[in-house]
Amino acid sequence: MMPPSAPRASVSVPGARAIGPRARPSIRHRTPVRSSTRTFAASGGDYVPGQLQPFGDLSVVGAEAIPDGCQMLVLSVCEADAEKLSADDKVLEGYAPGLAAVVKDMCDEQEFKGAAGSSVFTRVAGAPFKHVGLVGLGKADAIAGDAWMALGKEATAAAAKSKCTAVAVGKYWMGDEEADFRGKAEGIAAGAFLGSFEDSRFKSDAKPGSVKTVHVVTQPGVDVASEIAAGKAKASGVALTKQLVAAPPNVVTPSALARIANEIAAQFPETCSVKILEKEECEAMGMGSYLGVAEASDEPPKFIHLTYKGEGAKQTVAVVGKGLTFDSGGYNIKAGAGSMIEMMKFDMGGAGATLGAARIIAETAPPGVEAHFIVASCENMIGSRGLRPGDILTASNGKTIEVNNTDAEGRLTLADALVYAEKTAGATSIVDVATLTGACIVGLGPEVAGMFTPNDDLAAELEASAKEAGELFWRMPMQDTYWKSCGMTSEYADMKNTGSRGGGAITAALFLKRFIEKDTTKWGHLDIAGPVWDDKKGGATGFAAQTLAAWVAKQGE
Repeated sequence: MMPPSAPRASVSVPGARAIGPRARPSIRHRTPVRSSTRTFAASGGDYVPGQLQPFGDLSVVGAEAIPDGCQMLVLSVCEADAEKLSADDKVLEGYAPGLAAVVKDMCDEQEFKGAAGSSVFTRVAGAPFKHVGLVGLGKADAIAGDAWMALGKEATAAAAKSKCTAVAVGKYWMGDEEADFRGKAEGIAAGAFLGSFEDSRFKSDAKPGSVKTVHVVTQPGVDVASEIAAGKAKASGVALTKQLVAAPPNVVTPSALARIANEIAAQFPETCSVKILEKEECEAMGMGSYLGVAEASDEPPKFIHLTYKGEGAKQTVAVVGKGLTFDSGGYNIKAGAGSMIEMMKFDMGGAGATLGAARIIAETAPPGVEAHFIVASCENMIGSRGLRPGDILTASNGKTIEVNNTDAEGRLTLADALVYAEKTAGATSIVDVATLTGACIVGLGPEVAGMFTPNDDLAAELEASAKEAGELFWRMPMQDTYWKSCGMTSEYADMKNTGSRGGGAITAALFLKRFIEKDTTKWGHLDIAGPVWDDKKGGATGFAAQTLAAWVAKQGE
């Protein structure tokens, strides 16, 4: 990830200068791929990089009434509901006599007003359950897309904290149209799975969570089994993304990402297939931009191509994820305060979101779309074979790149992946996703990702998908004049890989745009450097997997 600052030739990588169409790589680039010399994890244990089925024996089911043995009841309320709560509220009394007075006192004492993101819990005596809680939704006419998932998360997290084994989650107001209610039930279920999930792979004293059953309170006669299954698929994709991003770089290597792609294809063989291109195959395809980044690492690069083909597929799309499993910065090494080198395990956040989205799509199986999930994975390390400032690389579309900063490596790997997505996979709509620039964090902060696309239709599609997922994106300008004025032109090659300090996120997007050949191809770039990680929310967030899955699913409609 770049910190905030600043005729077709064959493969051109360090040690082989591109001097014309017949230029060849030096002999070292034709040596066999070496196996990794590292232990798979720091302790030598065989830690898993990610799990396709991460929720163990947790069961989420629909229920019209609270079953016996349920120890906690959690209800959602908007601000208007919270304001009118009384000691004889009929809705609450319907769950248990005397519950309304307990809830009213709880709200008064804790000054609960139903604001979005707020919650209150207390113990209750004389009811069929021991605990009761309310989760705020905010104003009724402005409930966010992720509110129902947040309800499920808060409910199961609170139940786990109170050592409950069973919890019921419902809406205070149940007057929805059935179709609307089903959508909300799916979100509650997804949140319930995620709220119970704890990533304890690397803890020696890990203990299983207490929550075994979550009951989603339903409208009379409404079976939400299919919605719960869809919610579980969504949660599984988000959890996979979180695990991949959270794991250390000696566990999540390029080979580990390839392993996850293979596992997805193996679990869903009816619709999914996978191809892993090794270094020699990438060389044969002229991927000098990608391979230049990979040169210094003992970990072999893995070019991952996972394909989903839905029933009656009529649209072909691609999601391309940046897969730098560790970014040292190369010879422009990340050093000093603010370099974030210790966090560069998350520089494969785009790949994590891509595989998480693939996991969701594989199980929900939307019809009408063929989706290609592509990751050019490697490490950016330092060594005698490594990429040097000043090297000129030749990408697989024949364009040459003067590398003036080895810490702007992600765009170099994405360049060849974008060419592959358009030319080899045949995608007519392509979205790349990457922890690409610190400049985007400076501009948009830690919660909002940048969206770049010259296509208004694609922007609208992504915005709608992000709203559905409850994830925050902001469309950024793509000022073409910045290409020259911000120093992206080169005297010796077709372009440089970085420009001046100002507009760094924009010039990065303009760089990627040059690897989309056809004017008819819709392309967008998502810079998720900020939201991919949040220490206040426990680290890896799973950001963008839901948005990408929603976008892919809509392409077949």
